[in-house]
Amino acid sequence: MDIDDESPCGQLRALIRQGPRLFGKGRSTWTLRLLAEVCAERGIVDHQASQATISRTLRRMNIRWKRSRRWMTSPDPLYALKKARRDRLIQVAAKHSDWVLGFLDEVWWNRLSRPSLSTWTAGEPLKMPVLKVADDDPDPIAFCCYGMLRNDSHKVMLRYVDGRPQGGFTTQFLGWLSYELYKEGKRRLIVVWDDASWHACQEVVIWLNEHNRRAREGAGVEIIHFELPTKSPWLNNIEPCWQHARKAITEPDRTLTAQETRERVCVHFGAGSPRAVAHPGLPQIPDVPN
Repeated sequence: MDIDDESPCGQLRALIRQGPRLFGKGRSTWTLRLLAEVCAERGIVDHQASQATISRTLRRMNIRWKRSRRWMTSPDPLYALKKARRDRLIQVAAKHSDWVLGFLDEVWWNRLSRPSLSTWTAGEPLKMPVLKVADDDPDPIAFCCYGMLRNDSHKVMLRYVDGRPQGGFTTQFLGWLSYELYKEGKRRLIVVWDDASWHACQEVVIWLNEHNRRAREGAGVEIIHFELPTKSPWLNNIEPCWQHARKAITEPDRTLTAQETRERVCVHFGAGSPRAVAHPGLPQIPDVPN
């Protein structure tokens, strides 16, 4: 549709390319009502047009209302490069049957937190009261859990932590993953994780170097770790798994015990009975056989 820039349609097209605030309006995006008001104020039309008239005019000009999108960005200057490498690692790992790519992350299971969820009900809307713990409750309010989402089988491997994440727990979890994958006949594990301090601490770096040295000698699974861009949780595929699990284990009218929470998380992920990571330095996880 050819439109003269001086015609009413041409002026309307030029108008929508500018923000409403330039014309003294209190918002930054156009509505049909605002367009009608500004068209009358600017003399594009000689009277106040209806919203339906504005809508039909825009359709004839092949202009459609589109839902705004919230684009996810990261402050990391190497975001594009790291994302491209992550995608490349996923493709390469899929071509090797003895490789496993896993998305690793840690999460806190809070017994008092309420996930945002919707549910079907035939009666009154479900009410979820604010949870609290009794003064004599011996269980912690929150406890930490290590998890890795395997990209080959889409299974989550879990180990619970008695404390906060740290280098000692990280090395034990990696050692346990290596041992389990070694029993499956795997030769290489690619770990994709964020830039948490306990992922890049000296203890983990030294352990990985020693572990990979033994693995290259034929005594285990080699571990290659890749750090995601800063503040980019959407690139870690295990993040949505935590959100779905919180919705699946929640109890509407009572507070779960720590043991119930652990068991429900394991049932949700099909991980069997709850297993814990020992304190740093305790030999709970067996070494890979030579």
